[in-house]
Amino acid sequence: MIARLAALVFVCATALLPVQAMAQSGPLRIEITEGVIEPLPFAVPDFVAESAAAEQFAADISRVIAADLTGTGLFREIPRDAHISRVSSFGAPVQFADWKAINAQALITGSVAADSSGRVVVKFRVWDVFAGQELGQGMQFVSDANGWRRLAHKVADQVYSRLTGETPYFDSRVVFVSETGPKDARQKRLAIMDYDGASVQFLTDDSSLVLAPRFSPNGERVLYTSYATGFPRIHVLTVGDVNSRILQVGEGVMSFAPRFSPDGRMVVYSLTQGSNTDIFAMDLASGATRRLTSTPSIETAPSFSPDGSRIVFESDRSGSQQLYIMPAMGGEAQRISFGEGRYGTPVWSPRGDRIAFTKQNAGRFHIGVMRTDGAEERLLTASFLDEGPTWAPNGRVIMFARETQGAQGSSALYSVDISGRNLKRVRTPAGASDPSWGPLQ
Repeated sequence: MIARLAALVFVCATALLPVQAMAQSGPLRIEITEGVIEPLPFAVPDFVAESAAAEQFAADISRVIAADLTGTGLFREIPRDAHISRVSSFGAPVQFADWKAINAQALITGSVAADSSGRVVVKFRVWDVFAGQELGQGMQFVSDANGWRRLAHKVADQVYSRLTGETPYFDSRVVFVSETGPKDARQKRLAIMDYDGASVQFLTDDSSLVLAPRFSPNGERVLYTSYATGFPRIHVLTVGDVNSRILQVGEGVMSFAPRFSPDGRMVVYSLTQGSNTDIFAMDLASGATRRLTSTPSIETAPSFSPDGSRIVFESDRSGSQQLYIMPAMGGEAQRISFGEGRYGTPVWSPRGDRIAFTKQNAGRFHIGVMRTDGAEERLLTASFLDEGPTWAPNGRVIMFARETQGAQGSSALYSVDISGRNLKRVRTPAGASDPSWGPLQ
């Protein structure tokens, strides 16, 4: 994995070709609202291979781009067998009438070159078919051969941003717990994958139980809880060299539910001493700790706001499991959850406007979102057991774990839009739980 990551060098070149002025009516754009979205029809013919060595890359990159876009639920691909025009070269004029005839509103064209040194270069352009003009500028990305999927994700990210005006999320990774074995004897190990479930690599073995991995803001480190010593201890793992160390919070105490601060310098976590569980913060450079809560209750699952000024957490101080917000350095906490049932595992959106959570009510589990003051609560899912939400880097999609009922029940990862649309399973080689979405790379 170290070699693979180190070899991925991307070069972005703008102004490959002249860009026409935007039409007076404005560029093609999807308006994302909370209502029903009619997917925008687009076409992505196989990118032109500039050599025989590039043919497979060209076909594969085109398919990943199409899958990224259609997977959002915002776009609908027009099948290739419906295409009238064929793109023979990157610089060839676009026959807009042919694409209008099949109702393609957006067209993505590109080419792929591969040389003997293993370098792959992808160029692409995005077209507003009905306006008959290019959206933005042509660009290129460069990688070694092992990075072809990232090339595809980067192109799809550009297309997504140009057509929605939103920050993208395709070129990102997820760390999670990979699960094998029967339900009563699960073996768990940390793994990392592309956001779509591809390129899975393992970070730990299954010799000890691991839980709740959490990416650092820059994606270079992972916090997780391990039972390697017989009781829960927090570990910090460096992704590049897969080395880990125990976070020294004291002997004979249980520490768990860790999460990085937005600048990556602090870690907040829960620590159990006797029968009491409180939230603490540690400066990673100095090891200095600060107690943030001090009540005769269970306080856990802390999560920072994006600006680092506040922390949302769960507590049973009111008699049932609810959500609270307090200043990042501790202090008076305000309850924000007031619906029926119990609330847990809160996570602050990267946009700062919402908090995702797990809710248990009337025998069902839900993934939900609410405003930071508790308003506009919306439940996005319902099942036997849904838990552990994590946000995409752009704050529009949530990934979570779902477990099915019964002795033969299994765990899997799912994603859903914050409007509740586009619920779908994320394919993994085995069972999976505890996802944590990393930053855009």
